[in-house]
Amino acid sequence: MRILNFGSLNIDYVYRLDAFVAPGETKAASSLTVNAGGKGLNQSIALAKAGGKVSHAGKIGPEGAFLLETLEKGGVDASLVERSEEATGHAIIQVDDEGRNCIIIHGGANRDIDGAYIGRVLSAFGPGDLILLQNEIASIPLIMKKAHASGIKIAMNPSPLGPEFSSYPLELVDIFIMNEIEAAGLSGEPEPERAAKVLLARRPEARIVITLGSEGAFYADSGTSLRRPAHRVKAVDTTAGKQNVREKDCHRDSNRGNARNYGCAGNHRA
Repeated sequence: MRILNFGSLNIDYVYRLDAFVAPGETKAASSLTVNAGGKGLNQSIALAKAGGKVSHAGKIGPEGAFLLETLEKGGVDASLVERSEEATGHAIIQVDDEGRNCIIIHGGANRDIDGAYIGRVLSAFGPGDLILLQNEIASIPLIMKKAHASGIKIAMNPSPLGPEFSSYPLELVDIFIMNEIEAAGLSGEPEPERAAKVLLARRPEARIVITLGSEGAFYADSGTSLRRPAHRVKAVDTTAGKQNVREKDCHRDSNRGNARNYGCAGNHRA
């Protein structure tokens, strides 16, 4: 199985603080680091580390060349990435002393995704392949429709979850991967088990993975449901933690119980 991650490419500006900045407050950061990031890039590298054969598609601006280098060094095929006249997408990330984060993202080149580019990318994939998507790039509904028409399985993470997401062709999704807040937002149910039941009633063929933070993860499909505990570690920065669960789950999607267990284990190594 070949895996296409059609996802975001961001430059992350990470500021370390004792506590998050409050409204109206000006605060000095203890440090600044500039990293390659974006949910898409994080997904691709996690997949490659898990042994997947992954290609990344997306766009960068003039200052984003080091993102390509990061993908390639991580074992990802970046030949489908194209350059945009827009600035590279970026994120402003606050990380506090407890390892929690607050994130502001600017789409930039991630929003410069049109039908012609989508067609060029998907022409190299077909039945038996898997596409990973999240909600940080433009034209997601069009990508979903074209991928489904080509027989490509779709794995979807509704993050960041916005009002537009309910208009997406979610009936085409094969694997949903989300956190508790996203699951509640899509289903109207705060409890993971009930949220999964609502989502499966809408899409019985789908598989549902809900990450539960320190409580691990929950998995459900039409015939199975199970929980896996999290491995207790000291949090340094949780920014890419969920992406790591997502990609290791997708890579092992043929072995469902082990996938959920490995995802929880893999997350603590991210």
